[in-house]
Amino acid sequence: MKRAPSVVASWPLVVAAFVVAAVFYGRLPDPVPTHWNWKGVADGFTPKPWGPFVLPFLLLGTCALLTILPRISPKGFGMEQFRRPFQQIIFAVALFFFAIEMIALLAASGSHVSMGRAVFTVVGALLVALGNFMGKLTKNFFVGVRTPWTLASDEVWLRTHRLAGKLFVSVGIAVALLALLGTSPVVEVVLLVVAGAIPVVYSYVVYRRLEGFNGGGSSA
Repeated sequence: MKRAPSVVASWPLVVAAFVVAAVFYGRLPDPVPTHWNWKGVADGFTPKPWGPFVLPFLLLGTCALLTILPRISPKGFGMEQFRRPFQQIIFAVALFFFAIEMIALLAASGSHVSMGRAVFTVVGALLVALGNFMGKLTKNFFVGVRTPWTLASDEVWLRTHRLAGKLFVSVGIAVALLALLGTSPVVEVVLLVVAGAIPVVYSYVVYRRLEGFNGGGSSA
């Protein structure tokens, strides 16, 4: 799979993540906050020297995994047909993790940062980016709405991802705006759960309508 500029640009973000963590190292407490609950309150800590580099290593692992996936995709489920959208997805995910790292480092170093508002804003932006690529994905085992019904039918896959794309963009915009307005994080969480659940249910409904089921299997 030929690399596009977007996926090549992901690796400088990985390097930048380690550099930024090193720059912030002396300003961070020990242990370093490395996890926040949905209310934006730190509830997980990692001691130095590893604490500042948890997110950079997570970004490194994510980019490496996403880069490897096309090489191990089974026959008949290749990812070459949506090579460019997938590489743009890699960049969007890398940018997401880099933004989360910046937010986390600023908060951990004592800057006045509302973790809940900042994180949900970035999550909303990622969802919008992913939504723009959903309709371009073809059937595969690694990316998209992978349910038994989408993997069993090209038509169900297509219809489900068209819906998911529109839904992700709409919900992503709503989540980002609500976070910026400072609404309760419960609202954003509910919207994200709905955005994840509706395509799954929809894939089942569409498969049942188009393909039906075998009535419980063959008898002995």
